[in-house]
Amino acid sequence: MTRTSQAPPRQPKAKKALPLHMGKVGGAARAAIVTRRAADRLRAGHPWVYASDVIEITGEENKGTLTGLIAVSDQRGIPLGTSLHSPTSQIALRLVSRNLLATEAEWLSLIETRLRRAIALRSTMKTDACRLVFSEADELPGLIVDRYGSLLLLQVLARGLDRPEVRELVTRILVEELAPETIVERGDARIASLEGLETPALATLYAKNKTKPTPETTFLLNGLRFAYDAASGQKTGAFLDQRLNYAAAAEHARGEALDVCTYQGGFALHMAQRCTRVTGVDASRSALEVAERNLEANRDKLTAEVDWMEADAFELLRALSDAGTQYDTIVLDPPAFAKSKRAVEGALRGYKELNLRALKMLRPGGVLVTCSCSHHISAADFTATVAAAAADAGRRVRLLERRGAAPDHPVVLTIPETEYLKCLICAAD
Repeated sequence: MTRTSQAPPRQPKAKKALPLHMGKVGGAARAAIVTRRAADRLRAGHPWVYASDVIEITGEENKGTLTGLIAVSDQRGIPLGTSLHSPTSQIALRLVSRNLLATEAEWLSLIETRLRRAIALRSTMKTDACRLVFSEADELPGLIVDRYGSLLLLQVLARGLDRPEVRELVTRILVEELAPETIVERGDARIASLEGLETPALATLYAKNKTKPTPETTFLLNGLRFAYDAASGQKTGAFLDQRLNYAAAAEHARGEALDVCTYQGGFALHMAQRCTRVTGVDASRSALEVAERNLEANRDKLTAEVDWMEADAFELLRALSDAGTQYDTIVLDPPAFAKSKRAVEGALRGYKELNLRALKMLRPGGVLVTCSCSHHISAADFTATVAAAAADAGRRVRLLERRGAAPDHPVVLTIPETEYLKCLICAAD
């Protein structure tokens, strides 16, 4: 019997790794080699690489071109793209392109294209106060631009963007597209320390009236007038991400209302259009002084009596609930409790305490508007925490609306950090 021999199965050819010289940026063979975990993360659509995932930085930076940018490759030498490099930050790399940028002009052109696209995205939104550029969500990592009527506020939060050429380009495009009265840059001391930035505390980048630039203006939010001063307030100065949640809260609000962590009166003044009495609470006296100015500017549109109280949220709610004080509507809009993953457990305890106290104070059929802006707290965990507070308070709570940030703060599905704001509107039976 003749045996027929068979050839061994053909092995698939291994993909040839692209050599690292393919990652030349600005004429210098400089690249960040990252771990497999980081490479998988980038390929899945997230733009960040943490410092702990950078294996090696090869080559020398060419100071003449593409300052602050670096090619990124995996351990096999396969290029992953080009990123902003922040050597002092825990977020060491922020991917700006899946291609390898070769020239300064190419990089600046990319910024211009994305900036104009971000502005166009907001052009149909019926408001003169919104976030024009939302960092990674608009493919401009480390860049924030907010609009307050005729005043624009810019923040540079990544070292690779901290350059005169970038500021000049962004300023020129903003003037061309929006014709503002003033463009102001405001630094963030905490981020500047982490990123090694040299950004100023406050600087005027453009003023139509060069002899008298002003960082102050008044803007409209859902038809209400709010004062804005770029030289004061938190972060960029106002919480524009809550714009549509303010309006939604006003639709549900009734009777006597309590707005906890009111800041400059955003929720309180919106609810004052529907309620009989509103009390706004905040630990910051300066914020409440602005809230009072905003109240006076809108007296003709409000039906409620409004008063302000300077107090710590936890201490006040504990005292009020122990005293048996009741409200028809309560808003909880505290600052971010979880600044890191390690703070999540304590943050959840804080959220539960606030919501438990609030639910004990709501009259039957009352409305609770409760928020979290901690991106380390997931929507599921926040909802579960409110549910646990309801159980401990012995209240049956129905979810009326589940909300997030206004659409000028777009969510990118592969970047969960962009979906940071959670807002639940509930009814307590």
